[in-house]
Amino acid sequence: MNIATLTLNPCLDVSYEFPTLIPDQKVHAKHTRFDPGGNGINVGRALKRLGIRASNFALIGGEIGLLVRRLVKDQLDDFEAVEIPGETRINCTILEENPRTQYEIDGMGPEVPPEALKEIEGRFVSSASGGFGVLTGSLPAGVPTGVYGELVRMLLAESARPVVDTKGEMLEIALEQHPFLIKPNRYELEQLCGRRLTSLDEVLGEALALRTKSTYVCVSLGEDGALLVGPEGAFHATAPRVRVRSTVGAGDSLVGGLVAGFVRGLPPEEALRLAVSCGSGTASKPGTELFDPGEIESLKETVEVKRIL
Repeated sequence: MNIATLTLNPCLDVSYEFPTLIPDQKVHAKHTRFDPGGNGINVGRALKRLGIRASNFALIGGEIGLLVRRLVKDQLDDFEAVEIPGETRINCTILEENPRTQYEIDGMGPEVPPEALKEIEGRFVSSASGGFGVLTGSLPAGVPTGVYGELVRMLLAESARPVVDTKGEMLEIALEQHPFLIKPNRYELEQLCGRRLTSLDEVLGEALALRTKSTYVCVSLGEDGALLVGPEGAFHATAPRVRVRSTVGAGDSLVGGLVAGFVRGLPPEEALRLAVSCGSGTASKPGTELFDPGEIESLKETVEVKRIL
């Protein structure tokens, strides 16, 4: 089955772990990591670890882009880049141990020329034909807000199932085209519906309302697990108890797990179990490292999935 991911705003992810940050003083990191980044790339990395082959498309520029290319070489089965002027952005994650705090800094990427955007859209949609197309992440300068909505329309025309993980106006426009799956977190769902959601019942109500616009709705809930609503009903999965080291990439790993579950033909509750295990496995790793595939089966045994509707 064809599977393709799209990363319009990739990055080099740099992460540092410190015992304590001291204002106006130099502190030495205990651990430093450099990983290829961008939500679509992370989903592709997760799929490879689950034994699912995918084609991964990204807009790459400059010397940083060359480093990202080298880093993805062993982490993705198929990586296709469209070159653009300027330097691929650098994102930074700072993890302080005492008090336990995570800071995330997103860099600015280059502006995307219209011809580069058109080229990567065509290659991505063609590669996803008849399968799954994963649209996730922020947009760089030069890319219109409605791009994901247009890509959902194009994917559906190619009999592909669009998977959308974004927020705000980008998600609202994409929903107008009725994607196969969306994956907001609780905060993004609150932004979408315009109110606080303080209970699982409230989250369920809003997810059910979105079912008129998306075949499946998965809401990630952090330490409270995740909710999946679809034609078969509604399911809630608890999160495994892990020592959280960094949440960067956890949502992308969850999306990768969901796509892998659907590709394998798993029932939705089992796809959700796999997805939550992948997300929690990633949260237990340092910096922007993803889950260890050898740990997934043991994590799945600790995930409780209940039908709630």
